[in-house]
Amino acid sequence: MALTESTMIDIGTQAPDFSLLDTVSGNTLTYTDVSGQAGTLVFFICNHCPYVLYVMDELIAVANDYKLKGIGTVAISTNDVVRYPVDSPDNMTAFAKKYDFSFPYLYDEEQTAGRAYDAACTPDLYLFDAEGKLFYRGRLDGNRPGSGREPDGTDLRNALDDLLAGRLSPEKQYPSAGCGIKWK
Repeated sequence: MALTESTMIDIGTQAPDFSLLDTVSGNTLTYTDVSGQAGTLVFFICNHCPYVLYVMDELIAVANDYKLKGIGTVAISTNDVVRYPVDSPDNMTAFAKKYDFSFPYLYDEEQTAGRAYDAACTPDLYLFDAEGKLFYRGRLDGNRPGSGREPDGTDLRNALDDLLAGRLSPEKQYPSAGCGIKWK
């Protein structure tokens, strides 16, 4: 799988809305439904990407740690399930249960959310402030599979702390990297 970096859309970009099936609850959810009082994390992930699997436990830990601080979290899979059936909604449901997601896992069948967010890879991470303005985009941390270090979420956690403390968006932000989105 070719390593792909995120596109790094402009800080301050308004969070695109969506209306997608939550494979956990069976409900259709919008950005407003998943947003938190203090901000919102949007994770573009999938079930099979080795980069996602490498960071999954830490992504869940970050979501759980910041939920009590008013941060909403949602995961979205936008991959083409015809070519990658492991990423189908049924498999997404099983994946969310296996990892005990405390947040929705949405299926982007038409790939409209992925395109609206300019998602490029899995994982691709976005943090929006309480008004839905992009505060941080990029990597979880500097650790990668084969680096000899476990994911610790340093970059994302620092951005979350800055947001909650009312500080400016981190000046230096690094792209996330992983498998490219599987477009139709």
